[in-house]
Amino acid sequence: MVQVLPQGRLVYGMQLPVQSQSTIYAEAWEAAAGAGDLAAVARVADRCGFAYIACCDHVAIPRRLAGAMGTVWYDPVATLSFLAGITERVRLLSHVAVVGLRHPLISAKQYATLDHLSGGRLILGVGAGHVQEEFEAVGADFEGRGAVLDETVDALRAALGPEEYPEFVGERFAFSGLGQRPRPAQPRVPVWVGGSSPAAVRRAATRGDGWLPQGDPRGRLPEQIARIARLRAEAGVEAPIEIGAITEPLYVGEASWDVGRRTLSGKPDALAESLREYAAMGVHQIQVRFRSRSRTELTDQMAAFAADVAPHLDT
Repeated sequence: MVQVLPQGRLVYGMQLPVQSQSTIYAEAWEAAAGAGDLAAVARVADRCGFAYIACCDHVAIPRRLAGAMGTVWYDPVATLSFLAGITERVRLLSHVAVVGLRHPLISAKQYATLDHLSGGRLILGVGAGHVQEEFEAVGADFEGRGAVLDETVDALRAALGPEEYPEFVGERFAFSGLGQRPRPAQPRVPVWVGGSSPAAVRRAATRGDGWLPQGDPRGRLPEQIARIARLRAEAGVEAPIEIGAITEPLYVGEASWDVGRRTLSGKPDALAESLREYAAMGVHQIQVRFRSRSRTELTDQMAAFAADVAPHLDT
């Protein structure tokens, strides 16, 4: 297992706007946004000490789900590669890549190249996926996607290792004697497992370098974190795991508009006090999301958080 986050403090990252536009979280201004907006947000994240920027993964959305999910889902490898070229420090996270839609050697080629070109900044976040039609369209196994993901993670660990000719033998995938270059810049690419179902939590505990919960409220996190620790111990995994959490929507300062009843807003010290509760639970990184009416308001919020809230997350 491999750790990539600074130890001993709560760090923060964010899912990028624009690249996925589900009605659950997208802001109105994102509908008309594009590459320039993504680039501006990524540069601010890079400059303001964000641990990572993240991009989702869907190949195609069926009509029955398009009303809620939308059909705007940028490809994570293409998007993160584009942003790697205009940033220097921030890590690049797939949150999450539905790797069961692709053969592991194809995913390995894509993500190894991304890690190589970015100088070792990739975090490979993986998940099982949930859109049946998407799997069927590409000939992937939807009913068995959990087992496929388990084996794919194992195959990717082999294919993203240091060996030019990786070897792997599983029930579904097997390869040897096939060289792939470039190799990742990192000796080992960290794999963070996404999902909050019992199967996803077990997968994170036994196979992950990190856990990316999906929608767990604060009150449920301590139980989930304890379960991960228990399952990890039962599996004999001694290495630590990097635990994440997705915070409530945030707005730094007193908003002059309705930011929603679930949004945490107000003075920086009050926000920091609230967010420190995550660290007390055993969380290592928080994924933050800011309410905004424009790209400028979003980047201003990011800068305000970094300057006025982040320095107090560990006090």
